[in-house]
Amino acid sequence: MQWAILLAGGSGTRFWPLSSPSHPKQLLPLAGPRSSAEEAVDRLAGFIPPERILVVSGAALAAQLQDRLTVPTGNYLIEPRAASTGPALVWATLEAARRDPEAAIVSMHADWSVRDAAAFAATAAIALETAARHHRLVTVGIVPSRPETGFGYIVPGDRLDSAARAVGRFVEKPDATRALNLMADGALWNSGLFAWRADDLRREVERHTDEIAPYLTLLDQGDIAGFFRGVREVSIDVGLFERSEAVAVITGDFAWDDIGTWEALARVRSRDRYGNVVHGPVTLVDCSDCIVWNDGPPMVLSGVRDIVVVQANQRTLVLDRARAPELKKTLDALPPAVRELD
Repeated sequence: MQWAILLAGGSGTRFWPLSSPSHPKQLLPLAGPRSSAEEAVDRLAGFIPPERILVVSGAALAAQLQDRLTVPTGNYLIEPRAASTGPALVWATLEAARRDPEAAIVSMHADWSVRDAAAFAATAAIALETAARHHRLVTVGIVPSRPETGFGYIVPGDRLDSAARAVGRFVEKPDATRALNLMADGALWNSGLFAWRADDLRREVERHTDEIAPYLTLLDQGDIAGFFRGVREVSIDVGLFERSEAVAVITGDFAWDDIGTWEALARVRSRDRYGNVVHGPVTLVDCSDCIVWNDGPPMVLSGVRDIVVVQANQRTLVLDRARAPELKKTLDALPPAVRELD
């Protein structure tokens, strides 16, 4: 049967000061009236039922996720410690296989914006079919619309069938010039939407991922704490996809965005005729291309452009839009009393 894994960990520091450890970005209405985690589960309706959705998160978020999502309580997998996406996805995959030895998995993140749920489900179905047909790990690539430097890229290789190609190579977060060259060569954004059969993932982990493979028997024995004590932190991309030769890519035919920084709101939210994105009580006078989020009293901006202004959690942030991807550097420079939120 078909299963879904929803990765819902992380605190979303690049959405400071709105995002906090107790209210991270996947629980915030950044792209619309509902949180991205709720939208992710809704997106699977009619494709994969809630009883076959596994949600991976940390202990701090589990209760809030359970309140928000229509997923059975027994389907929340609470990580003993954060160890990146590699251990999380291996654990969730083997848990699906424990419940269903024929499990076919589609994996996704809880912080995406996807405008066409039907097209998303159709693409995920093709990814699952490709994984089963070729016994490969499948990643979904998105045709780039801009030379994005914050995403990974996939260079497709030889064709496997009408829908799938082998992966030539992965390129992680290129500079703008290289991104343009990759686009010209037909490279795709690596969306992070993956598909595989449980036995194929295990085979490739045992072959390629020394950070995880020695501890798989602990999962077989139900020793989740021991597994997480032993594994080394590694992403599924670096620890497996970039090492394995059994990887395929298909092209996703849907509008997708990784809501990674404040800059993303200009792509996923409606803009006024001057290019401004506004949330909350905000009045703009002669402003253009600004992103403003206000959870406080009325705010007025006048005669400014290309800035981010955020008022939330008793903090105010004013940031050049061009520096939105570098917000973590700003946070590192702040005193703890200012930076840390509840």
